[in-house]
Amino acid sequence: MNTTMPKRKLGNLEVSSIGLGCMGMTFTYAPFPEKKDMIVLVRNAVEQGITFFDTAEVYGPYNNEELVGEALAPFRNEVVIATKFGFNIVDGKTTGLNSRPENIKKVAEASLKRLNTDVIDLFYQHRVDPDVPIEDVAGAVKDLIAEGKVKHFGLSEAGANTIRKAHAVQPVAAVQSEYSIWTRKYENDVLPVLEELGIGLVSFSPLGRGFLTGKMDAHATFGEGDIRNILPRYTQAGREANQVLIDLLNTIAAKKNATPAQIALAWIMAKKPWIVPIPGTTKLHRLTENNGAAYLQLTTVDVGEIETAYAQIQIAGTRYNEEMEKATGL
Repeated sequence: MNTTMPKRKLGNLEVSSIGLGCMGMTFTYAPFPEKKDMIVLVRNAVEQGITFFDTAEVYGPYNNEELVGEALAPFRNEVVIATKFGFNIVDGKTTGLNSRPENIKKVAEASLKRLNTDVIDLFYQHRVDPDVPIEDVAGAVKDLIAEGKVKHFGLSEAGANTIRKAHAVQPVAAVQSEYSIWTRKYENDVLPVLEELGIGLVSFSPLGRGFLTGKMDAHATFGEGDIRNILPRYTQAGREANQVLIDLLNTIAAKKNATPAQIALAWIMAKKPWIVPIPGTTKLHRLTENNGAAYLQLTTVDVGEIETAYAQIQIAGTRYNEEMEKATGL
C-alpha cells in the first residue's frame, strides 16, 4: 500500500518532501549493487511515498537513466523524473562541458528513450558552461518545453546572476546544489534569489555523502572507485576534525528520538518550505530511515539550538579537490 508523504513545491512543480538521488546506484560510489536490487529499491521508494527521482545521462554514463526508466515504468504517471544535460560524453567518458543548444536537444531525445517516457518532468543544466550564454541554454529548454518534451527547467550549482539571466528567458523551477549542515556556501547569495523568484532548491548530498549519518568514523574505508577516496573532507584527519558536527546531530537526535541522518534532513527542510533534499542510498533500511525525516518537525527552538552550536564549529576540509573544482566550474 502506498504511503502519502507530505509534498513541497519547486516553482510550480509539486514533489514529495524528500526525493531519491539515484546516482550512487551506478556511478561514483563503487562497487555497485545489482540492477535488479536497485529496481526493487526504487519501487520501494514509490511505496513509501517518494514521487521525485533524480538521475542524469552522465551517471554511468547512461545506465542510470535506463535503470530509473525501467524501475518507474509502472508508476510513470505518479512520479516526477529529473535528469540533466551539459557534458560531452565520448566513448563512455566525460570530456568536459557542452551546453550548446544542439547538444541539449540531442541529449533530450536520448534521455527520453533511456527513461522510456515521452516527457522529462525536470531538465537541469548539470553544470554552468562558460562557453555558452545561459540565455541560449534557457532558450533551448524553452523550445523543448514548447514541443512538449520537457515540463520544467532547472539549473545545478549555478550562481545568483546566472539564475536571474536564465529565469528571465525561461522560468526556472528548481536549482540543484549541494546543501547540508556541512555545506552552506549558497545561503547568503543564492537562497535569497531563489526565494525572491519563487524557485525551489533541490539539495544533493544532504547527508554529506554518508558522513552525516554518524556511521562513518575516522577509520572507515572506501571501496576502489569510490569518489570519497579523493575528497579532502573524507581523509582520516578530515573525518576526525568534523566529528564535532556528528556530536551535535547526535545530541539533537537523542532529544527527538531520531537518528543523526533524520536530524540532518529535517534541518534542511526546516530552513525553507521550498527546499527538497534528495539523499541517495542503495540500502532499503537507509531509504526507510531517511524517509522518516519527512514526518519529523524541528521547532524554531530546535533550529536555533543547532545554529548556536554550529556557530562554534570550524568545518575542516573542502568538499572537492582543486582539480575537481576547476573541472566542474564550481
